[in-house]
Amino acid sequence: MRYRITLFFLLLTVGTLTAQMRKWTLEECVTYAVENNLTVEQFALDLENAKIDRSDAIGDFLPSLNAQMNTSGNTGLVLDPTTNVFVTSTIFSASGNFTSGLTLFDGLRNIHRLNRAKLNEIANQYRLDNLVDDIRLNVANNYLNILSNKETLKVAQAQYAVTVEDLKRTRELVESGVVPRGDLLEVEATAATQEQTIINNENQVLLSRIALAQLLQITDYENFDIAEEEYNIPPSDILKYSPKVIFDKALTFRNDIKFSETGVELAEKDLQIAKGAVYPTVGAFFNYNTRYSDQTRDPITGEKIAFRDQLWINDGISYGAQLTIPIFNGFSTRNNIRRSQIGVEQARLQLEQTKLDLETTINQAYVDVQNSAKAYEASQKTLDARRTAYEYTKDRFEVGLMNAFDFSQAQSRVDNAEAEVVRNKYNYIFRIKVLEFFYGLPIVLN
Repeated sequence: MRYRITLFFLLLTVGTLTAQMRKWTLEECVTYAVENNLTVEQFALDLENAKIDRSDAIGDFLPSLNAQMNTSGNTGLVLDPTTNVFVTSTIFSASGNFTSGLTLFDGLRNIHRLNRAKLNEIANQYRLDNLVDDIRLNVANNYLNILSNKETLKVAQAQYAVTVEDLKRTRELVESGVVPRGDLLEVEATAATQEQTIINNENQVLLSRIALAQLLQITDYENFDIAEEEYNIPPSDILKYSPKVIFDKALTFRNDIKFSETGVELAEKDLQIAKGAVYPTVGAFFNYNTRYSDQTRDPITGEKIAFRDQLWINDGISYGAQLTIPIFNGFSTRNNIRRSQIGVEQARLQLEQTKLDLETTINQAYVDVQNSAKAYEASQKTLDARRTAYEYTKDRFEVGLMNAFDFSQAQSRVDNAEAEVVRNKYNYIFRIKVLEFFYGLPIVLN
């Protein structure tokens, strides 16, 4: 009975640990990173602010309406507000008014502000989308880095297993007198070196997992891991297109380009707003006011007039229009126009620089794909040659025609060739995905 209870708790513990160790796919990592990235949240708040700015710009077209009320008590020689006569008494009075104003013309600045607010909202959306694109690319890079390190670890473990078998055979050869005991020590040293390599590779896997977890804003590093999936070199036709074709396609959809283009339009709107300040401003106003005093009496009966009646008797309205003509304001209007003109030129230069950076990046990515393809093919050929040479070396070692040092060197060259194939493989996959990304294809690992 005690054995069954212990077994039950052991299975429960294993099941709990398994449930905690979630295996993340690339799609899950990308989605989680976008939803939980702090910078994304900040940019999303900037977008909300831009929407509020647009609401402010719309509000500038509407008339303003404000109400004001005032009550006061005065004792001694005071001015009765309803009769405008000084009296010696204690007076309680009240007044109220409603005021409305409307801008009729301000050099079209309200229209330009509204259009600018709309453009700013679009620009912030492009800025947010561009950040999301960068996050997707960074997550894919870190994800592939984990896969590369894990596969390198598997290669090292497989190599160590082969060395262990070689170590057993070498002991047998030493005992039979075919090879000297020094060769056994050499193989043991090779096994120890490979053990150290395995430890280093395990650390690399852990560090790459932590790097991806930090990118996803996950702090539980121990229970974070990616799905065990095998990825081969994906078929791709991206190299059929020239860098110029890819660049022209990127100009049509890249969010960083659209953000810079919108920046030019925003600067042009700022210039229009600044120029609007040289025109006259025309506004209209309307005011309704009334007042009350406890000293106001009916001139016929001498009785105090009620509060409600006084509001109707003492009310009045005023309305009109006003014209403001800018004549001289210390060069501020002219200087603002000049600053805005400089801002337009800066925005245009920034757009050209963004295009130039994009073209340079695409050309570099294109070259990287070509070089990584060649490197991957060359490393495969090197691995095949190293394996063939190793088999010959192994046969010679087992019959005593080669010492253990030369044999370990041959095996080391095979180990390095296998590790190089793994690195080049995942580097090639990532470079392909980067170039496809610039062409507008989604980042999907097959």
